[in-house]
Amino acid sequence: MLPRGIFARGSYHNTAKGCKAGGGVSFTNDPGMKNPSETALSAQHRLRRIEGRHNPLVKQLRQAFSRAQLTESGDCAIEGLRILEEAIRSSLRFSAVFFRESAQDRADRLLPQIGAQVETLLLPDKLFDSLLPTESPQGVAALVRLKEFSLDDVVERLQLGPIVVLAGLQDPGNLGTILRSSEAFGSAGVVLGEGTVSPFNSKVVRASAGSVFRLPMVHSHGKSATAKLEEASEKLRAQGVRLIATSSHKGTPLDQADLKAAAAIFFGNEGAGLPREVMAKMDEVIAIPHTAQVESLNAGVAASIVLYEAARQRK
Repeated sequence: MLPRGIFARGSYHNTAKGCKAGGGVSFTNDPGMKNPSETALSAQHRLRRIEGRHNPLVKQLRQAFSRAQLTESGDCAIEGLRILEEAIRSSLRFSAVFFRESAQDRADRLLPQIGAQVETLLLPDKLFDSLLPTESPQGVAALVRLKEFSLDDVVERLQLGPIVVLAGLQDPGNLGTILRSSEAFGSAGVVLGEGTVSPFNSKVVRASAGSVFRLPMVHSHGKSATAKLEEASEKLRAQGVRLIATSSHKGTPLDQADLKAAAAIFFGNEGAGLPREVMAKMDEVIAIPHTAQVESLNAGVAASIVLYEAARQRK
């Protein structure tokens, strides 16, 4: 059995004690402190070289990326230096970190921030590139455990902002944008209804800029199976949450809508919008006024505008 990962450390402090007048960094001779070269050497020693495609962790990373789903053990595949640093900042638990051989210097930057028990693998460039969906990989990837939330967890956060409910949203970039805007403007969390793109899609993770690691999401892989919109709607209404649909044309103009009370705001498919059976259960429909020449707004843009207005009204 491979050792399981542990939580990433919250911060990494430079060993510099001060600067000389000439601008150079002065390091202490304290034997308990390491200078950067010693830290780099320590990081390199943690790397375990893997040549074969059949290594269990390599297979898990490949499948998680190709299927855009969690591994059997519940890990999400992520890639890119900035995204890994966001995962560290979000205190996610790392199971394994993978470095491209030609980019192993990035281990010097990342590994001091990641627990010593986490598996750290060094892969030949060709093998590493074959595992990732991006055309120009940045040389580092990881398997991490996302936090899990139920619908009740999200409802308990309604004082932070509205719940965002997505029905059949299929574009990964739009979902990533909505997650990012939900965190930026304040949202209790996001419910991903049936037909919505997987939040573990690498394009979603990248477009969210790390918000996917921190924002509560309810989906079919979480603690609660309440990802079906009908069931979610009934539970929300039973707890006094207003159900608000968005429409590209008809509805209360956004600037006239009251978004201060506890609410769940529904956004539909980029082309078809919300299903009729969902619209029939709504308490109100709102629309963003725009020129007649434009048929509709991009789903990510529309959600961002609505979330901004909800945040403005709460001030």
